[in-house]
Formats: sequence, structure tokens, C-alpha cells
Amino acid sequence: MAAPVIGLTTYREKAAWGVWDQRADLLPSGYAGAVEAVGGLPVLLPPVGLPQAAETVVARLDALVVSGGADVDPSRYHAAPHPRTAGWRPDRDAWELALLDAAAAGGLPVLGICRGMQLMAVHAGGALVQHTPDVVGHDEHSPGGDVFGEVAVSTVAGSRLRGLVGDSLAVRCHHHQSVADAPGFTVAARAADGTPEAIELPGERFCLAVQWHPERVADVGLVAGLVAAARP
Repeated sequence: MAAPVIGLTTYREKAAWGVWDQRADLLPSGYAGAVEAVGGLPVLLPPVGLPQAAETVVARLDALVVSGGADVDPSRYHAAPHPRTAGWRPDRDAWELALLDAAAAGGLPVLGICRGMQLMAVHAGGALVQHTPDVVGHDEHSPGGDVFGEVAVSTVAGSRLRGLVGDSLAVRCHHHQSVADAPGFTVAARAADGTPEAIELPGERFCLAVQWHPERVADVGLVAGLVAAARP
């Protein structure tokens, strides 16, 4: 059986490697490694601005991962920027929203990770909490710098997510924003402070998103579920 092709959206950032220091399309290798480990074939999808590019790409994929990264542009959900909201990437927002349009039209399985969950909520017409500590009173979801927060989450009974990862698990988070609402989606997991940590679309299609980073821990159930859904 041929390995399903899994598209992974990427960052476009200034980066340094070897003798080079320039803008690059990149993604932490854990994403591709997690897909490969469960039988998928990872393909990186840098932002593209050409007309119909998303439709062309999605037609050649078996599933899509919307990866982590910078904050979503608040204008996308009709909000003024919070003082802690910064660094959004209009090219990436536009590209990934177009990919989500094409994926929905084609019934493609989708997994959102961290920023990916937030973008999927915005794509559905929802909105974000721009600085979660304002609501929960602590920084445990994103302690700062390159440190991941260790967060316990409980999954919702009957959810697709629970079938993939169980009743509860400890996850690694790095998000200062969170989902306020996501029309059409149901909350599939919460942290102890009530923060939605996963959402999913009801129905047969695999369309699920989490605030944590499954590529950073032995939480292969999510990626394995996506790859299984992507198989013809």
C-alpha cells in the first residue's frame, strides 16, 4: 500500500545555517518525523500566492497538517490587536486559509497544531482570546522563550480525540492565545483551567485540532489517526 502524502504548512522566517543567514521556508523536523514514523510521506508546503495554488496542491495530497507558528492576524476575526499579539504573517494566513478552503471542498483530512487550531477556528468564523493569561491568570500554557508548558488535559467522552489518545494525557504547550469560539466545531479537550485544548468537526471527516504539540511527545495517536484517515 502506497504511503499517504501528508502536507505540512511551514514558517517563512529569517534563519541561519552554515554560512547562510537569509529568509527560509522551514519547519521543526519533529513534524515530518512524526508523520514518517506512522507510515505517512511528509511534504512541506511553504506559502504560495498564486491563484488556485491551494486547490492544485490539495488535489495532490491525502491529508493536511496546519502547523504551529506566529499569531493569526487579528483583523481576520475583526479584532484590534492586543498589546501581546505580534508578528503575524499575512502571507501565511492567506495561504493556510486557502488550503483550508480547498481541504473542506475536497473532504481532505486535516489536523491543526497550536496556531493551526487557532487558524481553523478563525476559518470557521470564530474568534480568539488574544492573551490567555488575561483569562486564566497564569502562564502555564506558554512559560516563555523556548520552554514548553506541561499541561494536563481531559478529553470529552464520545469524541474522536478520546478514541485516539484516551481519557486524559499530559501535553506540551506553547500558546499564549486560545480559541474563544469555533462555529461548527465541538470542544474535544480542556485543560484544568477550562481552556479549550482541542476542537473537532462532528461527522465522518477527520477534521481535528489541538493546542499542544503532538510532534514533541509520544502522542502518536493523533498523527497516526490522521494518516489512517488519509489512506485510500
